[in-house]
This record gives sequence, C-alpha cells and structure tokens, in this order.
Amino acid sequence: MTDEAAEDTSVPGDSNVAEYKVILRRVLDNRPSGTRLKLAAALGKNRSFVTQITNPAYLVPIPAKHVAIIFEVCHLSGAERTAFLEAYGRAHPGRLRASHREARTRTIAVTVSDLGDDKKNRALEQLVIDFAAQLARYAESVG
Repeated sequence: MTDEAAEDTSVPGDSNVAEYKVILRRVLDNRPSGTRLKLAAALGKNRSFVTQITNPAYLVPIPAKHVAIIFEVCHLSGAERTAFLEAYGRAHPGRLRASHREARTRTIAVTVSDLGDDKKNRALEQLVIDFAAQLARYAESVG
C-alpha cells in the first residue's frame, strides 16, 4: 500500500490523536524512571497499555476517564496540560467533561515511620500516594 492510499483511508481526527499521544510521550520521557509503571498501576492496566497510549502509531484513543489520572500521575505543566487538552478536544469533541478539564487537587501530609532505607522509604511513600489516589477515585465514583 502506498503512503497516499494509507492517507486516503485515514479517519478525521487521527492526526489529533497522534498529536496528544506525542505530547504524553514527551512528558513521560522527561519524568523519572518508573513513571510509566506508576501510571499503569494508577490506571489499573499493564505497562503495555501505557506504551499503546503514548505511541502515535496506535490510533486507539485514550479513554476520557483516564485523562485526570494521567495529569495526576505525570504532573503535566500548565503548558503541557493545555496542549494535551487542545489536541484531545480536537480529536474527540465533547468527550471530556468539565471536571476533567479542571482537575483540582489538594495536598495533605501523612506521617509514617522512617524505615531506615531510602529504597524502602520511597516504596512506602509511593504506596501511600497510590492508595490515596485510589481512595479519591472511589470517593468520586460513589459521591
């Protein structure tokens, strides 16, 4: 199949899907290692799902319900968030509800024991963060 034939069969919005996936991939490439795995865990998916949603060659859209979680876990800057939402909106008009557009968060402090090992302390911290995120999603779904 020629490139022209492939272009003829494209679906409107495909370039916008690819565009927001490129933005997400760039964000993840600039985050600490392990962020992809944290994102997969927060989404309740495996790591290959994160690979799919960050690969512009796969035009399977990112579900709208995952957008707020992606923002939370990946810590997109204001400019990154705006660019992502604009491309997402062009690819999927009307799919995002207002709550996804302005995901609000607040910070609370939790005191835990020092486990005496940096690796164990980071693992405990991530466990608490993940648990809090799951609780928040649960509270939103029943509230």
